[in-house]
Order: sequence, then C-alpha cells, then structure tokens
Amino acid sequence: MAAFLDHIDRFNPRVNAIVSLQPRDMLLAEAEERDRELARGHRRGWMHGFPHAVKDLAPTRGLRTSWGSPLLDTVPPEDAVFVERIRNSGAIIIGKTNVAELGMGSQSYNPIFGTTLNPWDLSKTAGGSSGGAAAALALRMLPVADGSDMMGSLRNPAAFNNVLALRPSYGRVPSADIELFFGQLSVAGPMARSVADLALLLSVMAGPDPRMPLSISEDPAIFTHALARDFHGARVAWLGDLGGYLAVEPGVIDLCRSALRMLEIIGCTVEEIGLGFPAERLWDAWLTLRHWLIAAGLGAFCMDPVKRALIKPEAIWEIEKGLKLSAQDVYQASVTRSDLYRAVLKLFDNYEYLALPSAQVFPFDASTHWPKTIDGVTMDTYHRWMEVVILGSLLGFPVVGVPAGFSANGLPMGMQIIGKPRADFAVLQLAYTYEQATNRVQDRLPPLLGRT
Repeated sequence: MAAFLDHIDRFNPRVNAIVSLQPRDMLLAEAEERDRELARGHRRGWMHGFPHAVKDLAPTRGLRTSWGSPLLDTVPPEDAVFVERIRNSGAIIIGKTNVAELGMGSQSYNPIFGTTLNPWDLSKTAGGSSGGAAAALALRMLPVADGSDMMGSLRNPAAFNNVLALRPSYGRVPSADIELFFGQLSVAGPMARSVADLALLLSVMAGPDPRMPLSISEDPAIFTHALARDFHGARVAWLGDLGGYLAVEPGVIDLCRSALRMLEIIGCTVEEIGLGFPAERLWDAWLTLRHWLIAAGLGAFCMDPVKRALIKPEAIWEIEKGLKLSAQDVYQASVTRSDLYRAVLKLFDNYEYLALPSAQVFPFDASTHWPKTIDGVTMDTYHRWMEVVILGSLLGFPVVGVPAGFSANGLPMGMQIIGKPRADFAVLQLAYTYEQATNRVQDRLPPLLGRT
C-alpha cells in the first residue's frame, strides 16, 4: 500500500487520474488489517490487499461519487453490485478514477475534478469516460481497474493509453440500476495491463445476482481457467471503416492492419468483409436509443433552470432530443437493433470473431472537448467521431480492446475484437494469444515512467 501511494503521489498530479483519494493513514491501517488476516490464515480472494480505485460513476459506500457533476455529487449509502464484489474479494478502495461529466463523451473532463491527461503525451486526452482508470493503469498506479461502457467508454481509453479492456456481454456484470429492464446499452467491465488480469478481475465482477433480472447465470469461475488455445484455422472478419462509411484519421487503419497480421501469425485466417447492414441505420437507431435513455435518467434536471445551468451543452442536447421522441420512435429503433442482431448472427455462421479499430482518431488535444473534423469530414455531433464503437454496444456481444501499436509521433491506438453472443471467454482467449505474440503493454512504457 505504501509503495502504491508513494507512486500515486509522484505521478497522479501529472495526469489527474485518481480523485477522492482517501487519507494515507486510514489506507495503511486497512492494509495492516489485511496482513493480519493473512497471518490468521484468512484470504478473502484474488484481490486481497489490492489498492483499487472505482470509476467515479459507480456508487461506493461511504465514499464520494460525483459523476463529474455537481448535480449528482453524493456519498452513497451502498456499493454498486460489482464494487461490493471487489470489496468482498479483499480489495481496499483507495479512491475513485476520473470521468467525463455525467459519463458522456470520450474525453474525461468535468467541472469538479478537471481533465485527465494522457501519460503518453500530457497535452493529449486520456479518452473517456473511463479515462482516469486507463491513465492510472498505464502509469502503474493501480494493479487493475474497473470501468463502464455505453459508447466505447472502456474501449476508447484503453486504446488511447495502451492498455486492455473488456466490454462484457450484457448481463455478465450485474448492475442494479433504478430501472432494470430497458437500459441495455451500458455495461461495467474490467481494465488491465494483461489479459490474465483482465480475466481474473472479470471473475470477481461477473456472476448472476437476483437484483438484476437479466444477469447471466454462468459461473464466473470460468474466467479463472487457462486462456491458452490453438487458433490455427480460426476465422476473423475485418470490418475496418465499414466500407469507407466511417471517417478515420490517417494511420489508424494501417496500425490495425499490422495488428491483424499478428493474428495471422498465430494461425487465424483474416478476411476483409462488409457488414451486410446499412451503417446509417445503426447510427439513427443509436441516437434514438441513447437520447431516450439519457432523457429518461436526466430529463428532470432540464426542467429546473438552476440545475440546467449546471449541465454541459452536450448533455442538454441529448436530453432535449430524447424528450421529443415518441414511443413509436423508440420501438422502431429497437426493431433496427434487432435486425442488426440477426444480420450479424449470419456473419458468425462463417467467422468466429469480428474486428474493427477502437477509435477513429488518435488521442487529441486535451483542451478540445471533441474532434470537430476527421480527415476533412465534419463531425455533426459531439460523439460522431466514436461511431466505430456502436456496433458492439448495440449487439450486447463481448468486445475486447487490445493495443494495436503507436502512431509516428508515439500515440497509442487499439483494436476491437467482437465475439459471438456470450462468448466472453473465447474473446479473452484470442486476446491472450495475441498478447503473447505482441507483448505491446509490457514492452513499451509511458515516457513519464522513463522507458519507451
């Protein structure tokens, strides 16, 4: 604990990744109690004694949870389900990790704690909304981290920080929100510097819970099993920029293609294919479903002029769009999502995995709220530049984000690998074998740590 806290004291002021850090004497006392438990022969679990910081969107009992917004800044009486499990596994909650305001936008800045910077270039964003978690991992300030993902909030910061993240199948990690049945776009999941750690943290976070009626019943102990597998003959479909539909910064696709060659080296057959579904239909359905869910959760704030003044413009835009939707609008968007599901299932008749870039741009200036253009193409919303992630979000399938390499000026990029329905373990297996062949996380450290 002392070693981690010393390391945090040294590096966190440079990047602003960990917030609401608890007093050192209290944390050392908790660590000493964990030591005494071990001396008595009692080991709580895989995370016994680990310092852990929870993403600042998840409720933490007795510890400030701000959502990066003065409207939601509270001290919750209870933990989120997965936080409760992390505590029960022996982790010591040392604080929170910084987020985008209200979790919206893949850029972690907010009016309470400020902006999280990128360890690879302190002038750049760490991504978001799990930007604090990813930056803390990259700088070795935490052993592992949790995050959440509606529109790439695990996958984008993992790519921007050269670490790993898994967006699990919907229902894999229970989340007992106020509404239990409709909010099926966002999931909580693990982040780590190795696939083995990613799988082990998932084994802690995952598993059924009666408080979440749509949770997956499979025993999470499967994620403690050996990940090695022979991939000779496994087929991977590369979707790239969806046939030229997505605007992508030069260099991103090239890095991903080099990562795909590593998949071929480990035995996979990689083929470039079309999605077989109109990409513009995905975007329209995504906007409707996202507007609807955000307005349902935050709409009341917009009715109060004082509270409305405390909401960032992008969130107000989402809420206002959502309040204008009809039930029929939402239903038709869900029909589109269902059509997409059926179309992608047909792809999985011939392929075991799908692959895309994790983002359409490299890490951008931290003072910029969001990229207005990509390669000369204007972005018409604050999140259009992350459109590449909505396929995985709409499907609810497992998606792992793996490092793809670095740009010419040393900025990281990642690649998404999507698996079949509820095939989280199979996705981790491919990520593990790819990791053994590339070792991208361990071989290259952020400049702040002194070895590149």
